Amino acid sequence: MNIHEYQAKRLLQEYGVPVPRGYAATNSREVETAISHLGDDMIVVKAQIHAGGRGKGTFTDGYKGGVKVVKNREEAQEAANHMLDNTLVTAQTGPEGRKVQTLYFTEACDIDHEYYLAIVLDRETAQSVIIASTEGGMDIEAVAEKTPEKIIRVPISPTMGLRHYHCRRVAFALGFAGDQVKQFARILTGLYKMFWEKNAMLVEINPLVTTKQGQLIALDAKVSFDSNAIFQHPEIQQLRDLNEEDPKEIEASKHNLAYIALDGNIACMVNGAGLAMATMDIIQSFGGSPANFLDVGGGANEDQVTAAFKIILSDPNVKGILVNIFGGIMKCDVIANGIVAAAKNVEIKVPLVVRLEGTNVEAGKKILRESGVALTPADSLVQAAEIIVEQVKNAD
Repeated sequence: MNIHEYQAKRLLQEYGVPVPRGYAATNSREVETAISHLGDDMIVVKAQIHAGGRGKGTFTDGYKGGVKVVKNREEAQEAANHMLDNTLVTAQTGPEGRKVQTLYFTEACDIDHEYYLAIVLDRETAQSVIIASTEGGMDIEAVAEKTPEKIIRVPISPTMGLRHYHCRRVAFALGFAGDQVKQFARILTGLYKMFWEKNAMLVEINPLVTTKQGQLIALDAKVSFDSNAIFQHPEIQQLRDLNEEDPKEIEASKHNLAYIALDGNIACMVNGAGLAMATMDIIQSFGGSPANFLDVGGGANEDQVTAAFKIILSDPNVKGILVNIFGGIMKCDVIANGIVAAAKNVEIKVPLVVRLEGTNVEAGKKILRESGVALTPADSLVQAAEIIVEQVKNAD
């Protein structure tokens, strides 16, 4: 689960991380109030969407830049008029862009240097990792590709947690000295505490800046949380912005289905994340394009399977469906009954290929044969993928 920059900065403040004074606004009245709070000095106007590259983005009406540094209130108001309720296209939004429904106004900083600082979860080592660089204010991926020696990585044992030597090690590597080392230690300590207590997967400050006066300030922030742990944090769950999410993904979450929309035309319904990835890969190997990642899990019932079909078919790009179930905890006959129930409740007008294997597979196949549902059975994943790709091509 992602949150907006202004929400992330409020959390950072709670953990003692210094951020510029700022105010969020969702309508014209709030815009006027926010601008008035910041006086008539330089103001930064930021479009709030769940995507990076805002500053280099372009609105669909041609207005350039989702982040503007302006000289006074009048220019801040003008920028707000262009951005609010307009659609911003960045390198991360795709060509459809995202509608800007919230703006964030902050005071400007007299920047001396920009740094990158983040804490992420490294699943491979089951540890948190501090990632820092002297090359802030730019994509960390680009830094990793072009100048990997400028990236500092420091793992943190979950049993020991963040120690003083971690802070000093990173501070010295970034070139800090004197009071700035103490400032950095306080920032990193607050960052780690928030990361740990809120079950975050990523806490990123890009850039972390030093001002001409020698102060360290988090100028921008990005935070994402582990969706599986959100139930422990109702205060974080309240920050969820449904306007930033695909309606199909929202509906899937209501039924405890793992769904991610993609840009292909062959929908997949699979049980197990690994099998889902393999299914998408083999569809592509035969020249097809997956329309989604959909894992019904090991304990789905008929209602969930029916809901899954409804979500799949709500995507106008879907031209075919591949169901690939390996029965273990999830029994093949339950999936079969779900497919039949879905066919009765949702008109399936696209080709449907079903591959069942595992627990109660013969019972599942019998249910499908006797149901009268228009589908093509397959005995293997390779055969199923080959059939659905061919059927979709023929349908076009």
